[in-house]
Amino acid sequence: MENFVFHNPTKIIFGNNTIKQIGKECKPYGDSVLLVYGKGSIRKNGIYQQVISSLTESGIDIVEHPDVQSNPVLSHVRKGIQLVKKNNCQVVCAVGGGSVIDEAKAICAGSVVDFDVWKFFTGKKSIKKVLPLTCVLTLAASGSEMNSGMVITNDEKKLKFGFGNKRLHPKTSILDPETTYTVPADYSAYGAVDAISHVLEFYFTTQLQFTPVQDRFIEGLVINIMECCTQLMKDLTNYRLRAELMWSSTLALNGLSAAGLGKVGFPMHMIEHSLSALYDVPHGAGLAVVIPGWLKFFKQSNPERVKQFGQRVFGYHGKNGPINQGETIKLFIDWLKRVGCPTTLRELAIPEEDISKIAENATSLAKIWRLDRYDQETIETILHLCR
Repeated sequence: MENFVFHNPTKIIFGNNTIKQIGKECKPYGDSVLLVYGKGSIRKNGIYQQVISSLTESGIDIVEHPDVQSNPVLSHVRKGIQLVKKNNCQVVCAVGGGSVIDEAKAICAGSVVDFDVWKFFTGKKSIKKVLPLTCVLTLAASGSEMNSGMVITNDEKKLKFGFGNKRLHPKTSILDPETTYTVPADYSAYGAVDAISHVLEFYFTTQLQFTPVQDRFIEGLVINIMECCTQLMKDLTNYRLRAELMWSSTLALNGLSAAGLGKVGFPMHMIEHSLSALYDVPHGAGLAVVIPGWLKFFKQSNPERVKQFGQRVFGYHGKNGPINQGETIKLFIDWLKRVGCPTTLRELAIPEEDISKIAENATSLAKIWRLDRYDQETIETILHLCR
């Protein structure tokens, strides 16, 4: 285990009937809030009114910024920044899943500078200060509610880039599992895949050979997410299952799962970001396709790591003795299918002849994230394994 610093400043308020606390959590940061949310589902399920009531009772003026897309786009971020500056908003409140929270983070960063926010994502500028952010989470998936990362798509250039900075941690995030009751089965499964992908990136890209604490922690999270997601498909309003998935997804990417693992990378996310940028596929659905293909590629260089994962997560006894790396990947694909996820590019309606274009798009992010191993030819090889 390498030296590390774990510091997560986000306050978590977890449990049912907690949304009413959002007003008092925003109040210390100012009297004017930019309320960021999605396409309107929170109006239908009552969450919107709960948030509005709490903010109003705390004496906070509200400026609304709705219509965040499932893959948030730069043009909409810029509109949010303009609203903040025009109305002198002092705090941002995100009500939604990872897409809404990521856009809110970008607004927090872009509202205090006089240059375009996209420069953060291309590495041309660094974050020095941000507006404070609070969150009401409505989807278990990205972990953005308790981490310092954000992902935005430049809708003009068709580039989906991620960026992280310690100042992007939300001040407070309210996690009420009941807010996820109305998330449909497919997006609930996509969220579970997203959470799993985060810890798999760490598990498989660490260069260390002896990481028993982190291995067991990650394997336990994956087992819990898979089991709860499978059961949830039969009962979407099961509070216990929703609560387990919500907290597991948060733990998957709040800094704890990667602690001590040294340098790690996000090659699966790097490739999927191009699928989302070019075809606007749901992030979790794209990951469900990329993960098996990437594992097929990775097992050629580290079969023992894949085998260990399979034996610990799926059990020790395959058809012909202990599970091997090939059976591990097959069992993971079987689970993806069981919860209704696509597992091939064909299922996403992405033609084989587009593979070169996707790989070329992905190389831009590979360079920024310093994934030197992933040139266009390598990415094409992985994409062919996703067919």
